[in-house]
Amino acid sequence: VQLQAYGGGLVQAGDSLRLSCVASGRTTDSPFAMGWFRQAPGKGREIVSAMSWTGAIDYADSVKGRFTISRNNDRKTVYLQMNGLKPEDTAVYYCAAGRWGLLRVGNSDYWGQGTLVTVSS
Repeated sequence: VQLQAYGGGLVQAGDSLRLSCVASGRTTDSPFAMGWFRQAPGKGREIVSAMSWTGAIDYADSVKGRFTISRNNDRKTVYLQMNGLKPEDTAVYYCAAGRWGLLRVGNSDYWGQGTLVTVSS
């Protein structure tokens, strides 16, 4: 499975941004979850949000109420709508895909390239 992410950039605090990630390759072998992780400068990677094949959703406490994850009808594209961005959201965001149980515990089978989100104060 290959993952291509889009949508990072530089925004101001309070702005919105939407990330997209398209899965390709052997995506039809079995159902798979998709999600987003991030890694801020000097910090470890953390799960931001993940969505199972059947629509179950997890969010990190730090983004609840501000970020929304969704998948398109063929479930091969995942979006992360980020509203009310804060400087502490600044990080490289990584798209991920794989087993739901794995994403929920902060890991993944497949990773996309990162996309940088910078939020200025």
